[in-house]
Amino acid sequence: MVPETSCSYTQDKTDFDSAPVLKLFTPDAGATWLLSAIDREEHDHAFGLCDQGLGFPELGWVSLQELSTVRGRLRLPIERDRAEKRLNAHVRDARHAGRIVA
Repeated sequence: MVPETSCSYTQDKTDFDSAPVLKLFTPDAGATWLLSAIDREEHDHAFGLCDQGLGFPELGWVSLQELSTVRGRLRLPIERDRAEKRLNAHVRDARHAGRIVA
């Protein structure tokens, strides 16, 4: 079970048609984060598609510090992977499937 991390949705005009620059995932818990931007003023906040493996992917901001503490069932840390689709395609697919499909 992944500890809950917040992914707060924003109503601003953040461009989410960009390619994710960073894909993070838990190798032992099914959670995935596709991050495409870091806040210029608050460097701890990244924007992207967040999926804690619970069937409710969210588009919004997440704390990088918070993510650094996440561990899965086997206590493995989050790992980095490359994403190939544009972020809006991941959003569409995740909303349809109820989880991030990468």
